[in-house]
Amino acid sequence: MAGVIDLPEGSWWDWDVYSWRPGELRLAAGYDLGYHHGLELVLTDPLYVRCPAFFQDPVFREPTPGERRLVERQCGEEPGVLLAFEADGGGGRNR
Repeated sequence: MAGVIDLPEGSWWDWDVYSWRPGELRLAAGYDLGYHHGLELVLTDPLYVRCPAFFQDPVFREPTPGERRLVERQCGEEPGVLLAFEADGGGGRNR
């Protein structure tokens, strides 16, 4: 998602929710999370999260108008930043 999230070069195949605590969602990524991770994506003060605990090869993209409306209804306000991705989406361009 150019301009919103630019991942560094690397093999970010496996992703999981590494940490979920008040005020912070931390996603970990790597070639094989069975050994280690080389990237962490930290989201602070998320209002609404809907994603699997583990996923592979995501494609980050702009949210659809329907997704935007859903989040606005759930949160009661328009989000400042809205991140969308297709889990298991064949995101080879993120490597």
